[in-house]
Amino acid sequence: MQHTIAIAGDGQMALVLASIVMQSGHNARVWSPFADAAKQLEHTRVSPRLPGFHLPKGARVSASIDEIFSTATLAVSAIPAQFARETWRRIAPALSADTGIVTVTKGVEVSSLCPPLEVLIDAAGQRPLAVLSGPTIASELARQLPATLLAASVDEKFAAHVQEIFSRPWLRIYTSQDPIGVEIAGAAKNVVAIAAGILDGLQMGVNAKSALLARGLSEITRLGLAMGAKQETFFGIAGVGDLATTCFSPEGRNRTLGELIGKGASLTAALAHTQSVVEGVETCKSVRSLAEKYHVEMPISAAVYRVLFENLPPAQAVRELMSRSVKVERVG
Repeated sequence: MQHTIAIAGDGQMALVLASIVMQSGHNARVWSPFADAAKQLEHTRVSPRLPGFHLPKGARVSASIDEIFSTATLAVSAIPAQFARETWRRIAPALSADTGIVTVTKGVEVSSLCPPLEVLIDAAGQRPLAVLSGPTIASELARQLPATLLAASVDEKFAAHVQEIFSRPWLRIYTSQDPIGVEIAGAAKNVVAIAAGILDGLQMGVNAKSALLARGLSEITRLGLAMGAKQETFFGIAGVGDLATTCFSPEGRNRTLGELIGKGASLTAALAHTQSVVEGVETCKSVRSLAEKYHVEMPISAAVYRVLFENLPPAQAVRELMSRSVKVERVG
């Protein structure tokens, strides 16, 4: 059966998913919130956000919500976390009542502390929902290098439906019934990735970054468990897999921002370095608030918050983390 997949957003992941949909024999529709950007992408089929990528000719691009979403059999949310609620309130009236939504957003709304699926329920009503996440650098997906993703939903049949639509010979998709675990893993790892970039900027070495990854995973797992997630999720592809990719890839936006800050740049200057949203910055605020709400100790995330928003020198943040009292290692 041929499906019409409507994708909200025109960033890297949105473009790659549109290409994957076309390769799978389905129709792809891309909605851009910016009219001028939509016209340019429709005409040129290229985007400065993903150099070297060409959007397939059959993929329609428009800034018209009705044009993109009215005939959709499946919708995808590739909208940054802080803009998703208002965006989907606008889109929802154009969708059929039974049209499911898949989110690839990796963040937590600051104002409500809601992860993406909760935002979608509030904004678009009860319908089939899933989160699609994993260690996927968009430029590598664009080159069809081997990758994996996790489709997570409380609706097992819908997760399998998403798995079928987006699977390719080079893209292996697993299913899960732990969407909250996948969402928290995908959001919080961006904060740890900023810390990893700070270590790179300070030239602290691979030993330090590997230790950061391990202890960062422990923090993320503790938060996830407190919010009702399953521990095994954090040791799979959407947990440690995505965390490792984000912390070590030179192309990761969050790691790159952290590296610039480690080298002495201000947050404002580091953000100006990219055309894309760096989700980890706002998510750092959300994670800090969630840690307080659920009484979870997250020293790495707390240190990143202080560096970003309280002018704590990065080198001092590292010293303070290293001088914490010694204890038995616990994960989760």
